[in-house]
This record gives sequence, structure tokens and C-alpha cells, in this order.
Amino acid sequence: MFCYLIQNYENVTSNLTTRPPTREFLPFTLQDVRSAIPGHCFQSNLWRSLSYFFLDLGIVAGLYWLAARIDSAWFFPLFWLMQGTMFWALFVIGHDCGHGSFSRYRWLNNLVGHLSHTPILVPYHGWRISHRTHHANTGNIETDESWYPVTEGYYDNMPWYERLARFHLILFVYPLYLFRRSPGKQGSHFLPDSPLFRPHERRAVLTSTVCLSLMLTFLVGLGVHYGFGFLFKYYLMPYVVFVVWLDLVTFLHHTDADIPWYRGKDWYFLKGALSTIDRDYGIFNPIHHNIGTHVAHHIFITIPHYHLKEATEAIKPVLGEHYRSSQEPIWKSLWRSYQTCYFVPDQGSKVYYQTPSKKI
Repeated sequence: MFCYLIQNYENVTSNLTTRPPTREFLPFTLQDVRSAIPGHCFQSNLWRSLSYFFLDLGIVAGLYWLAARIDSAWFFPLFWLMQGTMFWALFVIGHDCGHGSFSRYRWLNNLVGHLSHTPILVPYHGWRISHRTHHANTGNIETDESWYPVTEGYYDNMPWYERLARFHLILFVYPLYLFRRSPGKQGSHFLPDSPLFRPHERRAVLTSTVCLSLMLTFLVGLGVHYGFGFLFKYYLMPYVVFVVWLDLVTFLHHTDADIPWYRGKDWYFLKGALSTIDRDYGIFNPIHHNIGTHVAHHIFITIPHYHLKEATEAIKPVLGEHYRSSQEPIWKSLWRSYQTCYFVPDQGSKVYYQTPSKKI
């Protein structure tokens, strides 16, 4: 597993023995962090991974049965919250598949990834590839893929509708991101010829887009046959809750006034990977597979979710002050980041979020 990670990232990490004097380096190397983690943390267990997947599917099916059985207005808001949360849990399973940490079998990862992501309208391969770009460039203002900061100059020239989406609809923008990507970037997760993808990846992207089209056709068929009210109650509202969960968690992974961002030669992989923060989601931690345990995941993407807590405890002594975590209530963190994290300076190799004097 570790060899796979090194092969993917050695092109973006610097030579850890020959260090240019102009670059600020961490007091430890990627190998130092790797050596602190027990070897079994890098190994996936097929049956354990499958058990989480089938448990999630069973809960989703059980919630649908319960909602149909009760079929009462008082119950549906609770159902939307529970089912939307389970949609988010399924996304995390597909997320592990995309990283290859679900199993060592690529065909199985792709199969379970599609089974997890297609029902919640996520193009598995399109998202997997763009997410790979995010992990290879985390913390790099110029090349990161998701929830990276805009520069002050770009912010000053943003049209009102782009500011509205980027800074005020942060919990609802994921579907738009799939279609349009983030500010300053072009391409779609659904189109094989998008600049997101290499030529040899286009067939895989098309496969996921076709699967998604079939899912949309199925949903339209449900709406035509049973009515829009049925589709609204049983799918659309849980889907909205899922989108809120996804945007909330991913936003808070990488958006905080204390997290540094880098540009130019001052960035390298390990430093960028540490520009994220672990957060505590309380009773939801086991439900969404401890996705809030994010620092270790960004350093070593092939660690299965069920080993992340152990790996995190192992690397804390090595990372020291460079390890970031927060026990602050999630909604308090969200409000603080929403109020303060708008843009970074146009210049500087290590920068932090700033707040405009007048918000729009």
C-alpha cells in the first residue's frame, strides 16, 4: 500500500535529502510519519469493508421501509435527516473505493464505488479523478481542486452570482461543482473531454456518466408514475440533506483562519497535506465512518477508514504542533469560517484567509 502511495506522489513531493535553502521545510519527512504508523493500518480487510457497505445499504433499505410504513407528515423530517445522513455514509464508502482503500481489487473498488455513488447522483469516476487531483495538490493555491481560497484580486472581480454561490450557499454548491468546478477552473465531471481528465480516462468517465443518466431516468420514472410528491418525500429531501453533509464536512476540512496555504516553491506534498484539520462530529462519527479524522487520510490515502483513528494517534507525536484538530462545536466552526474566510493575499508563498472590509 505504501509503495503505491509513494509512486503516486513522489513526483509532487520534493527530494527530502536535497533541500533548497529558499524553501521552508517541516522538521520531519514523509518517511518519519510513515514509520510511526503500525503496518496493519495500511492493509484493507475485504470482509470488513464489505460489512460496512452492506450495513449502510441495509439501514437505507430499513429507513425506506419504515417511512413507507409510517407514512406520516410528522415522521418525514426525521426520515429526511436520517436517510440523508446515510446517503452521506454511502458516499464515504465510495470515497474509500476511489482511493483504493476499500480493497486491493480494482474491479471491486469500481463496482462498489458505482453502487455507492450512482444512487446519490455522484459520477464515480469523474469525481474519483478530480479528487485524486485534490489530494495530490492539497494546500496549493494554484493547483488544488476543491475548497481552495480565491485571491484578493480574483475576489474583487467576482460577479455577484459567483460570490453568492461561493460564499453564501456553501452548504448547497456540490451539484454545481460537479457541473462547473470551482471558481477560476473550467470543466465538468460528466464530460469525458473535460480538462479534468486524461485521454485514457475518458471511457471510465463516460461509464459513470451513463450510470448516472440511468439513475436520473429511473427517478424521473418514479416521479411520473407516483407523482412529484412521492419523489420529493422519498428522494429529493434526503438528497438535499446529503448535499449539506458533503459540503459541510469538506468545507470544514480545509477552511479555517489558522490553516496556511502555499504557492510556488514553498509548497510540497507533506506540507500541503497538513493544511487540513480533524474535527469531531460527535454521535455521527461512526455513522459516517470517521471521515472527520482527516489529517492522516490526507497524508496516506490508502489507509482504510477503520484504521484512521489508530493511525492518527500514532502520528501525533511526530507531527507535534503541525497536527491540527478542533473540538469546537461543528456549527460554531462553520459560522466562524463563514464569517472570516474569504480570500488570501495576491502575493506571498505562505498565506492565510482574510476577511474583506465590506462583505457582499
